[in-house]
Amino acid sequence: MSISNTAPGDEEPRSIDDQILDAAAELVAVLGRRVQLAEIARRAGVSRPTVYRRWPDVRALVGALLTREVLSTVEHTPRGGTDREALVEWIVEVAVRMRDHPVLGELLRSDADLIHEYVVQRLGTSQRDLVDQLCAAVLAGQRGGTIRAGEPAEIAAMVLLITQSTVQSHRMVADLLPEAAWRRELSIALNGYLRP
Repeated sequence: MSISNTAPGDEEPRSIDDQILDAAAELVAVLGRRVQLAEIARRAGVSRPTVYRRWPDVRALVGALLTREVLSTVEHTPRGGTDREALVEWIVEVAVRMRDHPVLGELLRSDADLIHEYVVQRLGTSQRDLVDQLCAAVLAGQRGGTIRAGEPAEIAAMVLLITQSTVQSHRMVADLLPEAAWRRELSIALNGYLRP
Protein backbone atom coordinates (compact mmCIF):
# COMPACT_ATOMS: atom_id res chain seq x y z
CA MET A 1 0.00 0.00 0.00
CA SER A 2 1.39 3.36 -0.96
CA ILE A 3 0.08 6.39 0.86
CA SER A 4 1.34 8.59 -1.96
CA ASN A 5 -1.05 9.15 -4.83
CA THR A 6 -0.44 7.18 -7.99
CA ALA A 7 -2.99 6.93 -10.77
CA PRO A 8 -4.06 3.35 -11.60
CA GLY A 9 -2.25 2.10 -14.66
CA ASP A 10 0.54 4.67 -14.24
CA GLU A 11 2.41 2.52 -11.79
CA GLU A 12 6.07 1.93 -12.48
CA PRO A 13 8.13 -0.57 -10.57
CA ARG A 14 8.70 0.89 -7.11
CA SER A 15 12.29 1.71 -6.19
CA ILE A 16 13.77 0.07 -3.11
CA ASP A 17 13.56 3.45 -1.34
CA ASP A 18 9.86 3.73 -2.16
CA GLN A 19 9.22 0.13 -1.09
CA ILE A 20 10.82 0.91 2.26
CA LEU A 21 8.97 4.23 2.63
CA ASP A 22 5.68 2.53 1.66
CA ALA A 23 6.25 -0.11 4.34
CA ALA A 24 7.09 2.59 6.87
CA ALA A 25 3.92 4.50 5.93
CA GLU A 26 1.75 1.42 6.44
CA LEU A 27 3.31 0.67 9.81
CA VAL A 28 3.37 4.26 11.09
CA ALA A 29 -0.34 4.62 10.22
CA VAL A 30 -1.06 1.64 12.50
CA LEU A 31 1.69 1.72 15.12
CA GLY A 32 2.72 5.37 15.23
CA ARG A 33 5.95 5.98 17.08
CA ARG A 34 6.29 2.33 18.11
CA VAL A 35 7.40 1.26 14.63
CA GLN A 36 10.73 -0.58 14.51
CA LEU A 37 13.26 -0.68 11.69
CA ALA A 38 13.20 -4.50 11.61
CA GLU A 39 9.42 -4.44 11.06
CA ILE A 40 9.81 -1.92 8.25
CA ALA A 41 12.48 -4.04 6.55
CA ARG A 42 10.35 -7.18 6.87
CA ARG A 43 7.24 -5.41 5.49
CA ALA A 44 9.29 -3.99 2.59
CA GLY A 45 10.80 -7.39 1.82
CA VAL A 46 14.37 -6.18 2.27
CA SER A 47 17.13 -6.78 4.78
CA ARG A 48 17.88 -4.45 7.68
CA PRO A 49 21.30 -3.57 6.20
CA THR A 50 19.48 -2.45 3.03
CA VAL A 51 17.47 -0.01 5.14
CA TYR A 52 20.50 1.09 7.17
CA ARG A 53 22.44 1.88 3.98
CA ARG A 54 19.76 4.47 3.19
CA TRP A 55 18.80 5.81 6.65
CA PRO A 56 20.81 5.59 9.90
CA ASP A 57 17.75 5.01 12.09
CA VAL A 58 13.96 5.00 12.26
CA ARG A 59 13.78 8.75 12.96
CA ALA A 60 15.69 9.59 9.78
CA LEU A 61 13.54 7.17 7.77
CA VAL A 62 10.35 8.68 9.17
CA GLY A 63 11.73 12.14 8.39
CA ALA A 64 12.17 11.09 4.76
CA LEU A 65 8.66 9.62 4.82
CA LEU A 66 7.25 12.90 6.15
CA THR A 67 8.94 14.83 3.36
CA ARG A 68 7.63 12.46 0.70
CA GLU A 69 4.07 12.47 2.04
CA VAL A 70 3.89 16.25 2.51
CA LEU A 71 5.22 16.93 -0.99
CA SER A 72 2.87 14.32 -2.49
CA THR A 73 -0.12 15.77 -0.64
CA VAL A 74 0.67 19.28 -1.88
CA GLU A 75 1.28 18.06 -5.43
CA HIS A 76 -2.03 16.17 -5.56
CA THR A 77 -4.21 18.94 -4.13
CA PRO A 78 -5.84 20.72 -7.08
CA ARG A 79 -5.56 24.48 -7.19
CA GLY A 80 -7.98 26.89 -8.85
CA GLY A 81 -6.97 30.38 -9.97
CA THR A 82 -4.26 32.77 -8.93
CA ASP A 83 -6.35 35.18 -6.86
CA ARG A 84 -6.35 35.36 -3.06
CA GLU A 85 -9.57 33.39 -2.56
CA ALA A 86 -8.39 30.52 -4.77
CA LEU A 87 -5.08 30.46 -2.90
CA VAL A 88 -6.83 30.39 0.48
CA GLU A 89 -9.14 27.57 -0.66
CA TRP A 90 -6.09 25.59 -1.77
CA ILE A 91 -4.22 26.21 1.50
CA VAL A 92 -7.22 25.13 3.57
CA GLU A 93 -7.63 21.97 1.48
CA VAL A 94 -3.92 21.13 1.83
CA ALA A 95 -4.22 21.73 5.59
CA VAL A 96 -7.21 19.37 5.86
CA ARG A 97 -5.43 16.69 3.84
CA MET A 98 -2.32 17.00 6.00
CA ARG A 99 -4.30 16.95 9.22
CA ASP A 100 -6.28 13.87 8.12
CA HIS A 101 -3.39 12.08 6.39
CA PRO A 102 -2.97 8.55 7.80
CA VAL A 103 0.76 8.98 8.45
CA LEU A 104 1.00 12.68 9.28
CA GLY A 105 -2.13 12.58 11.42
CA GLU A 106 -0.89 9.56 13.35
CA LEU A 107 2.46 11.21 14.00
CA LEU A 108 0.70 14.37 15.19
CA ARG A 109 -1.20 12.19 17.67
CA SER A 110 1.55 9.81 18.75
CA ASP A 111 4.97 11.40 18.36
CA ALA A 112 5.05 15.03 19.41
CA ASP A 113 8.86 14.89 19.76
CA LEU A 114 9.37 13.82 16.17
CA ILE A 115 6.87 16.35 14.84
CA HIS A 116 8.53 19.04 16.97
CA GLU A 117 11.93 18.17 15.52
CA TYR A 118 10.82 18.02 11.90
CA VAL A 119 8.18 20.75 11.92
CA VAL A 120 9.09 23.25 14.65
CA GLN A 121 12.85 23.17 15.19
CA ARG A 122 13.99 23.42 11.60
CA LEU A 123 12.77 24.41 8.18
CA GLY A 124 12.84 21.12 6.32
CA THR A 125 12.74 20.20 2.65
CA SER A 126 8.96 19.99 2.46
CA GLN A 127 8.50 23.27 4.31
CA ARG A 128 10.97 25.05 2.04
CA ASP A 129 9.10 23.69 -0.97
CA LEU A 130 5.81 24.94 0.51
CA VAL A 131 7.27 28.38 1.17
CA ASP A 132 8.56 28.52 -2.42
CA GLN A 133 5.13 27.58 -3.81
CA LEU A 134 3.37 30.03 -1.50
CA CYS A 135 5.85 32.78 -2.42
CA ALA A 136 5.09 32.31 -6.13
CA ALA A 137 1.34 32.28 -5.39
CA VAL A 138 1.59 35.44 -3.26
CA LEU A 139 3.51 37.20 -6.02
CA ALA A 140 0.86 36.21 -8.58
CA GLY A 141 -1.88 37.46 -6.24
CA GLN A 142 -0.03 40.73 -5.69
CA ARG A 143 0.28 41.24 -9.44
CA GLY A 144 -3.46 40.60 -9.76
CA GLY A 145 -4.23 43.02 -6.92
CA THR A 146 -5.90 40.47 -4.63
CA ILE A 147 -3.03 40.08 -2.14
CA ARG A 148 -1.54 42.94 -0.14
CA ALA A 149 1.86 44.44 -0.81
CA GLY A 150 4.85 43.10 1.06
CA GLU A 151 7.83 40.83 0.65
CA PRO A 152 6.35 37.62 -0.87
CA ALA A 153 8.79 35.30 0.94
CA GLU A 154 7.95 36.86 4.31
CA ILE A 155 4.21 36.68 3.66
CA ALA A 156 4.58 33.06 2.49
CA ALA A 157 6.51 32.13 5.64
CA MET A 158 3.81 33.64 7.85
CA VAL A 159 1.07 31.83 5.92
CA LEU A 160 2.98 28.59 6.51
CA LEU A 161 3.24 29.34 10.24
CA ILE A 162 -0.45 30.21 10.58
CA THR A 163 -1.56 27.11 8.72
CA GLN A 164 0.96 24.75 10.30
CA SER A 165 0.01 25.79 13.84
CA THR A 166 -3.68 25.42 13.00
CA VAL A 167 -3.10 21.87 11.77
CA GLN A 168 -0.96 20.95 14.79
CA SER A 169 -3.48 22.34 17.28
CA HIS A 170 -6.61 20.93 15.66
CA ARG A 171 -7.26 18.18 18.21
CA MET A 172 -6.95 20.62 21.10
CA VAL A 173 -9.85 22.76 19.84
CA ALA A 174 -11.91 20.13 17.99
CA ASP A 175 -14.84 20.49 20.43
CA LEU A 176 -14.83 24.28 19.99
CA LEU A 177 -14.23 24.24 16.25
CA PRO A 178 -16.06 21.45 14.48
CA GLU A 179 -14.97 20.72 10.91
CA ALA A 180 -16.99 23.39 9.09
CA ALA A 181 -16.02 26.05 11.64
CA TRP A 182 -12.36 25.01 11.52
CA ARG A 183 -12.27 25.42 7.74
CA ARG A 184 -14.22 28.68 7.85
CA GLU A 185 -12.11 30.28 10.57
CA LEU A 186 -8.82 29.28 8.93
CA SER A 187 -10.11 30.78 5.66
CA ILE A 188 -11.10 34.01 7.44
CA ALA A 189 -7.70 34.23 9.15
CA LEU A 190 -5.78 33.71 5.91
CA ASN A 191 -8.02 36.02 3.85
CA GLY A 192 -7.70 38.71 6.52
CA TYR A 193 -3.93 38.41 6.56
CA LEU A 194 -3.57 38.45 2.78
CA ARG A 195 -6.26 40.98 1.81
CA PRO A 196 -4.95 44.31 0.42
